[in-house]
Amino acid sequence: MLVGERQSDLIGQTDLLRIPSLSDLTGCDIFVKCEFQNPGGSIKDRAAKQLIEDAMERGELKPGMTVVEGTAGNTGIGLAVVAKAYGLNMLAVMPNDQTPEKERMIRLHGGELMAVDPVPFKNENHFYHTARRLAEERDDCWWANQFENTSNARAHYLHTAPEIWEQMNGNIDVFVSVAGTGGTIGGNSKFFKEHDSTIDVWLADPDGSGIYEFLKTGEYVSHGGSMTEGIGIMRLVENFKQAKIDHAVNLPDQDLVTISRYVRDKDGIVLGSSSALNVAAALAAALRKGAGQRIVTFACDLGERSASKLYNPEYLRGRELNPEPEAIETLFERYRSLGDKVLDVSWNND
Repeated sequence: MLVGERQSDLIGQTDLLRIPSLSDLTGCDIFVKCEFQNPGGSIKDRAAKQLIEDAMERGELKPGMTVVEGTAGNTGIGLAVVAKAYGLNMLAVMPNDQTPEKERMIRLHGGELMAVDPVPFKNENHFYHTARRLAEERDDCWWANQFENTSNARAHYLHTAPEIWEQMNGNIDVFVSVAGTGGTIGGNSKFFKEHDSTIDVWLADPDGSGIYEFLKTGEYVSHGGSMTEGIGIMRLVENFKQAKIDHAVNLPDQDLVTISRYVRDKDGIVLGSSSALNVAAALAAALRKGAGQRIVTFACDLGERSASKLYNPEYLRGRELNPEPEAIETLFERYRSLGDKVLDVSWNND
């Protein structure tokens, strides 16, 4: 049991949970690391803590200053939690099409929220550029810069991956992760490959992200869109450069409906959209590799943060998605036939 002097001390040391239904069906052990147990309710608490603590150690950030960051939500919540613990203020710049659940959480944790229209990254009014500009205009502000600041990946290299390694007694066959900033897959995969080069690292990519195409062709090209928030990148960033990836798979949002309903109904596990993508990719890896695999991925955040999208039939129909899940047997058959849709990439940026 952890005992902390501030709430940020409670970040990390999350539990690892075997998903009984999918594990039994595949003959593999599929585990999710329960990152919703962090104080801010997501894996982004880890990056937030490392970003702030490293900046304070360097003298860039001092009590009373304001942390500014462009975020799809969870990093903003995490930064608000950690900022308060260190006597800092928090300003989150966020696209106004994210779930209201995340907006409320930023404010509940004492953060200030600036909502902006969603625009392409090349537009100077993009939330990323807006946050950078606001921080540069004031001496009492510090820009967290979660995409390029490698304290993000460092959090997972120093803490998340070693926790998993200990929990699994070093017996890991496959590691699966989505990528938003690249910090999670960057830090974890680097640690795992250093300790066991045979661990098979899978990247899960949603529609609307360009990572799958980048790993396939060397160019960032996106197709369609996804309800997963903060997942996917359309440019090569410093945190992603640290990643060591063996396979990549692109999966559609309809599969997230099926997976989320199945594990909820069979196991009582409520997954958010990015977590459902992780678990769907873990299932794809299990079916491709065969029985006996020990597979680890993340339950990235509280499933309730996806209530207004993934679990909202009206929203799903508006995106031309069927609120009724596909039969799990049908999904299995499709995943057994993914073939060359699963990329063999050997990405290590060397």
